[in-house]
Amino acid sequence: MAKVESPLVGLKEYLPDGSFEEVAYYLQHHKVHLTITKKRQSILGDYRHAHAHNAHRISVNGNLNSYAFLITLLHELAHLFTFEMYKNRVQAHGKEWQNEFSKILAQFLLKKIFPADIEKALLKTLQGPAASSCGDEGLMRVLHKYDIKKEGVCLVEHIAEGQLFAIKGQRIFKRGEKIRKRYKCMEIKTGKLYLFSGVYEVLMVKNT
Repeated sequence: MAKVESPLVGLKEYLPDGSFEEVAYYLQHHKVHLTITKKRQSILGDYRHAHAHNAHRISVNGNLNSYAFLITLLHELAHLFTFEMYKNRVQAHGKEWQNEFSKILAQFLLKKIFPADIEKALLKTLQGPAASSCGDEGLMRVLHKYDIKKEGVCLVEHIAEGQLFAIKGQRIFKRGEKIRKRYKCMEIKTGKLYLFSGVYEVLMVKNT
């Protein structure tokens, strides 16, 4: 997957107003090699710890809105802080990481750079951060409201039962009933059933 290096001067356009200076400090102080990638459906960001002659490496999806980009970057920085203190002696998303993520998130909440609805969702996140940057469905739902809208693109939970939709690879599905927190959807080509998160982003397809 293509990646582009992100000089700090160019990073500012990806971040909300009022957050660049502190983000730049963390990246410089910890000697982070930051890359911005194309959209990845399963992850929003990634962290690789420093080893040998390589610096700490963080990647963040470049298609995210500025609030989602910042939150994802803070998620990955929390992994860096945890590694520097504990190396590989703790679980990736254990209490140590949760504590570091909560601390850095709280610092940025004090800056009042997030809209009220995102701030409310983040305050709830502080009580128990999700292991995945896209695992907190409540937060993802709120953040989606700030995405640049694209014709035909929506969340699974916003389409009607029986509606067709497409995902990456031109795979076509029909949305079925909701089962607990997931939606049962049938792949048209194979007839196989899959469970989709309600906040999974898809492309609507006209029913034939």
